[in-house]
Amino acid sequence: PTAYRYIELLITMPLQLIKFYLILGSVRNVSSVICWRLLIGTLVMVMGGYLGTAHINSMLGFVIWMTGWIYVLYEIFSGEAGRSASKSGSKPFVAAFSTLRMIVTVGWSIYPLGYIFSYLTGGVDVNSLNAIYNFVDFVNKIAFGLVIWTAAVSSGGRSR
Repeated sequence: PTAYRYIELLITMPLQLIKFYLILGSVRNVSSVICWRLLIGTLVMVMGGYLGTAHINSMLGFVIWMTGWIYVLYEIFSGEAGRSASKSGSKPFVAAFSTLRMIVTVGWSIYPLGYIFSYLTGGVDVNSLNAIYNFVDFVNKIAFGLVIWTAAVSSGGRSR
């Protein structure tokens, strides 16, 4: 289950963060560097988690995971992506971008918490953890899509 979980995360988490770049690009001209920053930060995050659970010291894996996640949070709140979002002028877009940031902040916090309680402290049963992760994946991924769809509908499907 661990290998499959991380294969799934390796596909879906970067795709979710690339959506930040795509929706930014729908309302203003933005540098492709934003896309690469978000992609690299997410890959560092997921690979750190995988390496910590399967191959290297669990604490080192957690530190790598958190470094990637903190970088992603920085980029979407205070980095170029966050600054570009605040300058967009479109209320539906700004609301959607803010909601997506909260999903990445609050919704994604379950992953490192599960990592702490299972791989660092050994306090959570693997089957229970998988059930929690599956529920959180379900909510986070559907919420991401609904937020983007709602923003598109609110703006009448217009771009720039």
